[in-house]
Amino acid sequence: MTNASAPTLPARRTRAPRSRTLTVVLGGAVLPLILLAAWQTIASLGIMPTSQLPSPAMVWNAGVDLAQRGLLLPNIGISVQRVFLGFAFGAAAGLFLGAIVGLSRFGDILLAPTLGALRTVPSLAWVPLLIIWLKYGEVSKVTLIAIGAFFPVYTTVSAALRHVDKNLVEAARAFGLNGFALFRTVQLPAVLPSVISGLRLALAQAWLFLVAAELLAASMGLGWLLSDSQNNGRTDRIFLAILLLAIIGKLSDALIGLFARWANKRWA
Repeated sequence: MTNASAPTLPARRTRAPRSRTLTVVLGGAVLPLILLAAWQTIASLGIMPTSQLPSPAMVWNAGVDLAQRGLLLPNIGISVQRVFLGFAFGAAAGLFLGAIVGLSRFGDILLAPTLGALRTVPSLAWVPLLIIWLKYGEVSKVTLIAIGAFFPVYTTVSAALRHVDKNLVEAARAFGLNGFALFRTVQLPAVLPSVISGLRLALAQAWLFLVAAELLAASMGLGWLLSDSQNNGRTDRIFLAILLLAIIGKLSDALIGLFARWANKRWA
């Protein structure tokens, strides 16, 4: 009597995630390449003057010139530092207060109306007050970015915690889970997708508030480069700063994506 061998999975299934990643990367590059080709075509045909629309080569050369003069990397570095510091402080505060408002009825009554009103204040409205209180140093810029990062996280976390299935929570309490143990094992996994969405929105807001901070009160950074290039009529550098903000912003969003994968394995 012979034993039948167990069926084996096709080898190509092990390559599926890699193939899917390659498809996503290539698919995501299609539209930027089309836009780049259209940009180059418009510039080559002279449809718009170079003072308004510099060619891709002019923008590249502007970046090379700044890099050779030792000005490009410091401006990128200081902006990235400001964003990540402001994002860290703002997101942490948003998670903390969002949890209080979402989990506590008293916290909701006490904090939600005031924080809801402050959320509607435009970013530029904070600038004069922060300059008066904190002057023109790094603290005022990081604080403004933290304000921008705070509200998306606070809003999504508090709203998500309010809508966690109450039956699930009661069942967990029946098994003796309370306090932080209940939050870690039941409520956090339930709201994890909302937390990740809030972090992504917060990071995008941090970059927006960075430009607001550097346009008005900075001597370095990508926002300052935008303002300085406008004053000097350097449209090529304006395009360079915008492209750098887009690229670095996308890369930072990819870091949130990596964190989301780790968090899903850890808590979901």
